Amino acid sequence: MNKRAEPPPHDRLVLEYALEAPPEKVWRALSIPALREQWLPTGDLAQAEPLATTPGEAVSYRLRDDQPPFLESVVTLQIVPGVGGGSLLRVIHQLDAANDGPTMVMRAA
Repeated sequence: MNKRAEPPPHDRLVLEYALEAPPEKVWRALSIPALREQWLPTGDLAQAEPLATTPGEAVSYRLRDDQPPFLESVVTLQIVPGVGGGSLLRVIHQLDAANDGPTMVMRAA
């Protein structure tokens, strides 16, 4: 498994993993809750149901921090067929717009 990261904007993290498994097998691990639970536990999710799913290609989940300020984010898992029968798993982790609240700025006297 190779890991590559692209320079993200300040509110998004994108990681790519080259996997030896074919896309169908990777999709199975992402889409079957009992398999997904092994590496992305339901307790880490703000809701167990996916926000969006494109069968065989991508699934998005909402996550919530378990410590203050309890920020929410969306993680999207994309599968791209790799060269030679493997897969490229792209993990896009982005802060949710729901976190945009009033910003407090303090000035020094």
